[in-house]
Amino acid sequence: MTLPPIKLHIVALDIPYPLDYGAAIDMYHRIRYLHDAGAEIYLHCFQYNGRQESGELNKWCKEVWYYPRKTGLAGLSLSIPYMIFSRRDALLLKRLQDIEAPILFEGVHCSYYKSDPILKNRFKIIRNHNIEHDYFQQLYEKAKHPFKKLYYSIESRLLNKYEHNLQDIQAFLPISTSDFDFLKKLYPGAKFSLTPPFHPYKKVLSATGKGSYCLFHGNLAHIENSEAVFYLLNEVFSKIDVPFVIAGRNPSAEMKDACARLPNCKLVENPSTDEMEQLMKEAQVHVMITFQPTGMKTKLLIALFYGRHILANDAMLQSTGLEGTCAIANTNEEMCNKIKQLMELPFTEADILSRSEILKERYNNEVNAGRILALLPH
Repeated sequence: MTLPPIKLHIVALDIPYPLDYGAAIDMYHRIRYLHDAGAEIYLHCFQYNGRQESGELNKWCKEVWYYPRKTGLAGLSLSIPYMIFSRRDALLLKRLQDIEAPILFEGVHCSYYKSDPILKNRFKIIRNHNIEHDYFQQLYEKAKHPFKKLYYSIESRLLNKYEHNLQDIQAFLPISTSDFDFLKKLYPGAKFSLTPPFHPYKKVLSATGKGSYCLFHGNLAHIENSEAVFYLLNEVFSKIDVPFVIAGRNPSAEMKDACARLPNCKLVENPSTDEMEQLMKEAQVHVMITFQPTGMKTKLLIALFYGRHILANDAMLQSTGLEGTCAIANTNEEMCNKIKQLMELPFTEADILSRSEILKERYNNEVNAGRILALLPH
């Protein structure tokens, strides 16, 4: 006897394809594995920043709809965060009403209708990518431009109020243990499933042997990654004679100039998916540092499944349980010394086995998809 599919709305903060940044990778593979676990998915995507409608999503979804994000003045509110108020659409609400099914909001970003009376009796879930008010507070502290500082400050204040007013949500999918603890304390009566980022891999695919360079990758336009790149250029790779490759989207002119000044540095701007995979596969050391310990970085997980040695700082590993998979360094001197050591250390089958044991349970896509569906009313 074939069981009927489990209907599920997913409201995505962005179009989760192509897979060119962490949240897109996480959302896309969650959709894919929920489909494989028996969900009939009705996907709603907010469209902006030039991302186009994608036929790839139709492989996993019963229906896919797109809504323009209300950017600029149309997205501003005195009481609701911009990231949320700009993601509202009357047609979205109508479709949520018309198809009776639980609703998974991908981030508080797209939960504008969480308390709408029309959806009062609907089971609602939020996938928490971060504790967003903390994330924006840290952006405020790092930003230098006065307008950006003002925006981040206001957004953090509004998000703090919003994240303390999620009583209409029945279940939460926090990305890290620290986020889990924060939300569980606020909403003890809700259902919870600790849900790390979804990713493309069923097993560790790292190459054995040795590569010839260190790699940092990510969205280079993002303030968090930009800060890490300039730190590594100025404080680490200017001090050691080790080839350093930086790869990712939209580097600034300042970053390009800084890379060009270091003879051991190469910048790969806007690499294709195939090019990025090759860079990751062939690197000897993935340098994974952040100075913003919020959520969990999808790129760390991808590097663990696909790359050789990982060098991370404590902030990158916070609340992940992955300390046993990485070399750890927190000071300039520690990073220089660890990099020189790892460059000489072949990656072995024993390393792959050890990493696989740590990753296989908590970071298993099929298991995590099943846990999400188990939260839904049956």
